[in-house]
Amino acid sequence: MQDIINGRCGWCGTDELYVTYHDREWGRLATDDRTLFEFLVLESAQAGLSWLTILRKREGYRQAFCDFDPQRVAEMTDDDVERLMQFDGIVKNRLKIRSAIANARLFLAIQQEFGSFYDYTLSFFPDRKPIVNTFRSLSEIPASSPESDAMSRDMKKRGFTFFGTTICYAHLQATGFINDHLADCKCRKDKQRQP
Repeated sequence: MQDIINGRCGWCGTDELYVTYHDREWGRLATDDRTLFEFLVLESAQAGLSWLTILRKREGYRQAFCDFDPQRVAEMTDDDVERLMQFDGIVKNRLKIRSAIANARLFLAIQQEFGSFYDYTLSFFPDRKPIVNTFRSLSEIPASSPESDAMSRDMKKRGFTFFGTTICYAHLQATGFINDHLADCKCRKDKQRQP
């Protein structure tokens, strides 16, 4: 895979959906808990699949999981699980559907304890600040970090499922807690020019 394609991180290639996601979302700090919950659901659903598969089903996930409202998802029942097993808009995996519901309940508990999931996430970072890496090639980008190791370990202790350290690292990249846009990526350069 090329490191840079059309001025962007090469992993997004030329697929329009992937390019838009790369340019507008990936690596931008998400401070809103609803957005963080959305990525928690989507990243957990991605386990074992390609991220592009999940992006293509994102609207289906939005419909299936109450516009990513963690309170409403936490209230879902076994009947909802059965309904979603018949819904073509998502990956029909019973364990992942149940996981999204159980994780929503745990997400709410973290909000109660820390004030927000955003603050909880920052608690794993030095000086409570996001990390901006300066990698020049895709091969330099790791699959995990001390922050994702610690966060996923803590989340596992709390009962979260489908959220190991690799998925946690991808979640932190997607939500901008770890910015892994390559040094020559136009998104990094555009961000540096902004005031």
